[in-house]
Amino acid sequence: MIQARHHALVGGFLSYMFDALEIVILAIALPAIMAETGMSRADAGLLVTATLLGIGVSSVTVGWISDKFGRRPALLSSLALFGICTCIMALLNSWEQMMALRFAAGLGLGGVWSIVSAYIAETWPKEHQARATSLVLSSFPLGSGVAAILAALILPEHGWRMLFLICGGSTFISIAYVYFFLPESPQWLAERDIDMGREVLAGPFEIFKGSLFYQTIFATVSASFSLLAYWGVTSWLPTYLTSERGFDLKSMAMYLVILNAATFLGYLIFGFFADRYGKRLMVVLSLLATAGVLPFFAFAQDRSTLMVLGMTYAFFLVFPGLYGSYFSSLYPTRLRTTGAGFCFNVGRGVSALAPFALGSLSNQMGFSLALCLCAVFYGASALFAACLSQKKSWKTMQLSV
Repeated sequence: MIQARHHALVGGFLSYMFDALEIVILAIALPAIMAETGMSRADAGLLVTATLLGIGVSSVTVGWISDKFGRRPALLSSLALFGICTCIMALLNSWEQMMALRFAAGLGLGGVWSIVSAYIAETWPKEHQARATSLVLSSFPLGSGVAAILAALILPEHGWRMLFLICGGSTFISIAYVYFFLPESPQWLAERDIDMGREVLAGPFEIFKGSLFYQTIFATVSASFSLLAYWGVTSWLPTYLTSERGFDLKSMAMYLVILNAATFLGYLIFGFFADRYGKRLMVVLSLLATAGVLPFFAFAQDRSTLMVLGMTYAFFLVFPGLYGSYFSSLYPTRLRTTGAGFCFNVGRGVSALAPFALGSLSNQMGFSLALCLCAVFYGASALFAACLSQKKSWKTMQLSV
């Protein structure tokens, strides 16, 4: 019999895969969008910025909805919102309309990470949580790879509008699975009943009270630095490859597929070691390794070197998945998606500065030096992550799921 935790694994995997697809497809399509509309790099970067700002705003709103009304309705509404917005994007012409719609899509995109992380924390035993969470969140590089493959197949012949229409419509695959197969978190239901009996109402600001204050601040700063660097690189990597390294659209897309395969492998390996040696240690190792490899990648010229260094960088680019199990362990059930979601998605909101800033800096100093600046942010993030608690702060109620 398929248990709730297995449905949480599959439903979370599908949901986050399509979340990645909708986020990454914009970065891949930026060269085509700029060519059609005549947008500058800075203006095109603001489209990514609008998406990340929406994600940042959702850090509190969706987390609170999930903790108060349930994981399942919050996940379904998030998926529906960004799927519909991505489809509508294909019909727009003005930059202002695109900005508004990408912000709205971000409101849905931001909720998925924290909800699926909470689902795993509440349905899987402690000794398997890091591996299960890493497996679910490894769907992000898989979704990114699917986005790159679709771009290679669709962009040259049919353009970016058809790409957005197909990607947005495909989101309803995950909606169907969650709706028909994924039950509400049993632990959330059990603790909701306890809290209702005690008339306990969790507010979003409780994550700043008592011992949680320190954890919330340091986790948020660590996520902000690392995601600022992550989205700075990710948003402009397709443009960097085509404009400065001579890739055409198809070869660029296939290169990204290979990099995402390396990241997928990294998620699985780091998830195993996180359960064995500790989540914090693996987070710090991931951040330090990406900081060390990125400058060499930025100045690589020939394609063979770009391939080796790109795959190495991508292999270590696993901290977002490790954040899922680690941040979730820092908060009790009634604050789990609010707390973990706040730390991660505020980081993504701060990273909204990255696409615009890196686009502007690349015009002045070139992409290579701008990418090296991102390596500095990875290193700073590692320092704050090292200051966080190593051990799980809250005991998870063990339920038969």
